[in-house]
Amino acid sequence: MKPERLTAFTDGVVAIIITIMVLELKVPASAGPQALLQLAPTLGIYVLSFIFVGIYWNNHHHLFQAVTAVSGMTLWANLHLLFWLSLIPFATEWMGHSQFASLPVAFYGVLLIMSGVAWSLMTRTLLALHPTDSALHQALGTDRKGMLSVVLYMLALALTPLSHYVSLALYAVVALFWLVPDRRLERILAG
Repeated sequence: MKPERLTAFTDGVVAIIITIMVLELKVPASAGPQALLQLAPTLGIYVLSFIFVGIYWNNHHHLFQAVTAVSGMTLWANLHLLFWLSLIPFATEWMGHSQFASLPVAFYGVLLIMSGVAWSLMTRTLLALHPTDSALHQALGTDRKGMLSVVLYMLALALTPLSHYVSLALYAVVALFWLVPDRRLERILAG
């Protein structure tokens, strides 16, 4: 299979994930600013979730510019990633509906951890298919940023029983790390 087919499938699934998230947003009960203010926490978690899904899509797009081959294992690894991402709309809705209770916030953290692990597994399957002197190997390197992200997600998950707001803040910090696409990959592809 060509990498383009896998990326087209991923694009479609990500579009569906984002569509489901936006369809879960409820219209305010009235037209006044107070009604919108009451929805602010729900809109905030929607924005964070949209950013996370967007980060994965953006990095997937950049990563696959350096990919020349995929295997059956790559397809399964990509599906594994999409599985965890597909649960983000559910967790987003649950957090908003429960007013950010600890269990939904912790569940969201588990999804973020598993998405990070799934990303790492997918990149490992891709690296195994490419020569060590390939652009992909040069661009991915040690992936310290990815490992740090998973560690921060685990810390946030551990802190959830103490303060789910601290957990949410840590999730947001990780999102800020990733807003800019991986520059290593951009440098390699440009060079």
